[in-house]
Amino acid sequence: MPLPAFDTPLIFETGQDGRANGYLPPAPPLAEFLPAAFVRDDLPLPDNSELDVVRHFTRLSQKTFGIDTTFYPLGSCTMKYNPRINDQLANLPAMRDLHPYAPDELAQGALAVMWELERSLASLFGMAAFSLNPAAGAHAELTALLIAKAYFAKRGDTKRTTVIVPDTAHGTNPASAAMVGYKVVSLKSDERGRVSLEAIQAAVGDDTAVCMMTNPNTLGLFEDQIHEIAAAVHAAGGLMYYDGANANALMGNSRPGDMGFDLMHLNLHKTFSIPHGGGGAGAGPVGVAAHLVPFLPAPVVRAAGVDETSGDWRSDERTFRLDFDRPDAIGTMRSFWSNFAHMVRALAYCYANGAAGLTRVSQLAILNANYIRASIKDLVDIPYDEPNRHEFVASAASIKRETGVRALDIGKALLDRGYHAPTVYFPLLVPECLMIEPTETESKETLDAFIAAFREILIEAREHPDALLAAPVNTAVGRVDETRAARQPDLRWRPAKA
Repeated sequence: MPLPAFDTPLIFETGQDGRANGYLPPAPPLAEFLPAAFVRDDLPLPDNSELDVVRHFTRLSQKTFGIDTTFYPLGSCTMKYNPRINDQLANLPAMRDLHPYAPDELAQGALAVMWELERSLASLFGMAAFSLNPAAGAHAELTALLIAKAYFAKRGDTKRTTVIVPDTAHGTNPASAAMVGYKVVSLKSDERGRVSLEAIQAAVGDDTAVCMMTNPNTLGLFEDQIHEIAAAVHAAGGLMYYDGANANALMGNSRPGDMGFDLMHLNLHKTFSIPHGGGGAGAGPVGVAAHLVPFLPAPVVRAAGVDETSGDWRSDERTFRLDFDRPDAIGTMRSFWSNFAHMVRALAYCYANGAAGLTRVSQLAILNANYIRASIKDLVDIPYDEPNRHEFVASAASIKRETGVRALDIGKALLDRGYHAPTVYFPLLVPECLMIEPTETESKETLDAFIAAFREILIEAREHPDALLAAPVNTAVGRVDETRAARQPDLRWRPAKA
């Protein structure tokens, strides 16, 4: 008799009255803890034994795809391995159990972590100071644009109403600008996949507030006119903003502050190996040049006994405090002062690698991406076939014209071979786009196996295209109606009918 499939709902979904373990005392009625209006008796939860529940959730975990199971080349997301030592440090009782409202004198260790991380990020990326307050990347973009708005308001420069956003920017950039009340001016890339100086010069004016860019951009290309672009924006009175989603290519190689950026954010959950996506919350520190420091969100961590200009300690006294006395600050962007556990993880990552190690991280990320690009370019279009940084884009446009196989189908076929699909259809300026970012944590053996699978799929797309149109067939969930899933998501659990 065959074993029941993992998807069989009969055991967990229906349960059986009286099946739950009886060796624990019954819980008090919820009415003792909640107002009567919030308590109901008609919740149809199944009655299961502990063994049924454990098997159910264990089987669900076996269906989960993550960086701990296999390669995850999701472009622009930097899905790198998260060292477990970082998690262990974040879970030390002194860190984990500290109350976020503990007085400064009882939180010196935590404040030291925040201060040292802030100083490390400022040095690594060439900024005067960082705020650790924002909760994630898009939240950090919003924070940076609010800082820009406060800066112009302080100067009485109220005519600054537009934000320039290239078409290689991340999708949240124009949304963040619009949320702050700015008008978004979209800028098309040139034939080299970069922002041209001429396009910037034509776009800037006395209404320009901010130019939002990332370097390297989402095509994985370094903006080689960045100094001239920054000079043009500054000459018009605007500010340069750096989207740090691609910072994994920069560490120890170049710094946004040296490129001329006034504002930037970092995705600690990308570059600094904090659990990404479903693995945990994000963290998005915002960095600023010296003239914008007064506008950083409150509070910031201050150190007594240190020269804040040079960073050198003046004495052996090292005490830290939260500084709320910041009259020009834009306010506090979230409850408490940061996603503190992530600050511990990020600082541990910095300590473990050191300056030379962080430089090596970026060098290996760049090497891995170029290795994959060079290994598949004979079978797929590479719109910008030149040395890239940490990621690159391929295009299935010619394959689609010849066979009907789309980038989506190629991604689904990769799932069948045990690899997560790369980012598809972004950035939008590349038709049938596949954006691939291997990160530095993958071995050559992993990359070679991925390349072999990718090449096999590209050959099959031309020789047996119909075989790809049904993929994936080996996964727990097969091909779904993605349009319906997006427009009519089923987010509510209901017990299965027997």
